[in-house]
Amino acid sequence: MFISYQEFEDNLRRVQASILSAEAKSGRPVGSVTLLPVTKNHPVDAALYAFRSGLRSVGENRVQEALSKMDDADSALSWELIGPLQSNKAKKVAERFDRVQSVDRPKVAKALQRYASEAGRNLRVLLQINAGADPNKSGASLEEASALMECAMEQPNLKVDGLMTIAPLDDELAVAHLCFAALRNCRDGLEASFGVSLPELSMGMSGDMEAAIQEGSTMVRVGTALFGKRDYS
Repeated sequence: MFISYQEFEDNLRRVQASILSAEAKSGRPVGSVTLLPVTKNHPVDAALYAFRSGLRSVGENRVQEALSKMDDADSALSWELIGPLQSNKAKKVAERFDRVQSVDRPKVAKALQRYASEAGRNLRVLLQINAGADPNKSGASLEEASALMECAMEQPNLKVDGLMTIAPLDDELAVAHLCFAALRNCRDGLEASFGVSLPELSMGMSGDMEAAIQEGSTMVRVGTALFGKRDYS
């Protein structure tokens, strides 16, 4: 069975306390880090819980799963795609999602531009960078980031808010720190090169969000710590 709303509220308080603690330890202002609940593989109740608690955006990894939930959730809830996007699914994404965090190659940026233009929408995006050089993770390499940024900026219906990364799975948090610091440095370099502001750094999940906040994350993507393990059998 899925958790109750009370259990979710208890989990949410713990996660928010962890974020506040990490902000304080890092000398950062209260509220400088946004919490994005990740509702993938959970029933639509997860999105409903998040909205009821005052959170206004949720993250989903799979396009079809998210689309199946959208009509049953409050229309004021924003949906962010945080999983890999195949260009053949770009049409629905450009029409229905509020932001795409997983733009990892020019082909995807161009597909989103085409369909966002057709839908008469401006679409916010993050460029996904494989800052930890993990062969098991999606994302452009650090060396490819500049070319990807240039391509994304050429798309008139796309607005690049910043960057996203997923740290390598490793028991040593030092590995996550290095990955997150690399993304921050990449962002700083792109801002200087292109003369733009890229305020969003989406990095950090349930297991490494404190490390991410210490390295400058502005958004942590949290699923397990809020909704528990995804096993309802």
